[in-house]
Amino acid sequence: MKGQLTGMRGVYLVAAELSRLGFIASPTSRSALAADILITGQDCQRAFSVQVKTNSGGGAGSFWLVGKRTVVSDTHVYVLVNLRSKEDPSQAEYFVVPSRIVKERTVYSKSRMRSGIRYPERTSSTTEINGISSAIRTPE
Repeated sequence: MKGQLTGMRGVYLVAAELSRLGFIASPTSRSALAADILITGQDCQRAFSVQVKTNSGGGAGSFWLVGKRTVVSDTHVYVLVNLRSKEDPSQAEYFVVPSRIVKERTVYSKSRMRSGIRYPERTSSTTEINGISSAIRTPE
């Protein structure tokens, strides 16, 4: 149950941040395949699906579990969320990653029977959720 709550927290944090930036963001039902949030700009000219992956390791977490089947599309992105603090949502880090990059960087561990991605390859702390604005026109 703890993992499900962590995942749900990540979805709602991402939806809230996208809404704050002026996007229309709608979380999907938990049974939707590969899409946690559907988003569009206020002009409704382009729509994107977002898969949210959340870790709660704190600190400088850089590994997220992903499924073996990665949907690849120009309009499908992943937002990797690092919950650096369980008490303070403003400490969350967001990394917007095209699905193609997730597919390319996913590694599978036979011994653990899990797939995952290590991202980004850096040590400095940044918030990159604004990266989605390059694909969807930022509302005025």
